[in-house]
Amino acid sequence: MAPKGILGAFPTAMNLILEGKVKETVHNAFWDHLKEQLSATPPDFSCALELLKEIKEILLSLLLPRQNRLRIEIEEALDMDLLKQEAEHGALKVLYLSKYVLNMMALLCAPVRDEAVQKLENITDPVWLLRGIFQVLGRMKMDMVNYTIQSLQPHLQEHSIQYERAKFQELLNKQPSLLNHTTKWLTQAAADLTMSPPTCPDTSDSSSVAGPSPNEAANNPEPLSPTMVLCQGFLNLLLWDLENEEFPETLLMDRTRLQELKSQLHQLTIMASVLLVASSFSGSVLFGSPQFVDKLKRITKSLLEDFHSRPEEAILTVSEQVSQEIHQSLKNMGLVALSSDNTASLMGQLQNIAKKENCVRSVIDQRIHLFLKCCLVLGVQRSLLDLPGGLTLIEAELAELGQKFVNLTQHNQQVFGPYYTEILKTLISPAQALETKVESV
Repeated sequence: MAPKGILGAFPTAMNLILEGKVKETVHNAFWDHLKEQLSATPPDFSCALELLKEIKEILLSLLLPRQNRLRIEIEEALDMDLLKQEAEHGALKVLYLSKYVLNMMALLCAPVRDEAVQKLENITDPVWLLRGIFQVLGRMKMDMVNYTIQSLQPHLQEHSIQYERAKFQELLNKQPSLLNHTTKWLTQAAADLTMSPPTCPDTSDSSSVAGPSPNEAANNPEPLSPTMVLCQGFLNLLLWDLENEEFPETLLMDRTRLQELKSQLHQLTIMASVLLVASSFSGSVLFGSPQFVDKLKRITKSLLEDFHSRPEEAILTVSEQVSQEIHQSLKNMGLVALSSDNTASLMGQLQNIAKKENCVRSVIDQRIHLFLKCCLVLGVQRSLLDLPGGLTLIEAELAELGQKFVNLTQHNQQVFGPYYTEILKTLISPAQALETKVESV
């Protein structure tokens, strides 16, 4: 008898493999049986009738409520009582009916399925044709499910918003102080907007890598408005200790997602810093190659998994691997490899990124936050058109991060907007306010 540990090591994988094999065997056996029935003398149409009945049900399920004419046509063409009579007399035209089904599928399928339906038209064997029809109909059913979900999504989202707000109001009725932390959070955000933005502690050292100035639309001082205060508040959450006992009550349900975004932001800050330093040593030849940049990204990302717990060790491994990749790639391209002094300097600058006060890291961190602010104010796509310097190499990753952040904040504002409006009325004087209520940005 095999040891229990061996049997228990791969239960899920083995079950999936066995399940797949069983399904494949059963399906093949069914189609083989159908072929035997249709090839018999006289033909046995019992399985074919069951298939046609199921096909009819699927076709009817794909119709929209207003498509009454097609519904009547399908009911008449695939009248099961009539087909049973034809089968009893050995006159059931399976191939003809399959061709009719194909024509109906061509009318009902999404454009993405046109090619698959057209390929079926060339099949003359009735068994293979029915098998192909079932495969494509299965995909068409999923297309209809996805369409239905997309159609219902706005209604479901509105219901979710109303439900969350109602539940929160019930809690607020029982605990009138439930918005205290939210009020402190917004008060701090309003205060932050009146202060000048932080700068890199050593601008002289960072000028060579800082790149062009940040997006002016999000950086210019503006009169306070509810939307800008909220944007600042959401950005502040990415700097907070998310275990803080004074976490805003309106965002408690989003705490886990915010922690994930904060971790992703931190990883992108380190990655962009590594790429920026590395590019300053290897020039535009290597970094003009998307394949080389993607390879460095993969290397850096995989080696940064332990950065949070062991930053110095993780960045040391990164510096060694990145230096080696640059050296080898320059050599492969027939270019002058890095000298020992340049290699040492590169590794030293990369290792300094582990320090929170590192100037390159500070600049990148500030500019990613600025990008996220632009996303809240202008939208992700517009923000990508004017990326702050040093961020172009992580554009795709920033777009993903920005969209997640925007989605989270928009939903939160839709749910809790009325509460934010009342709080902000007490923080912003009428002379300052540019808006009368909080809206999704």
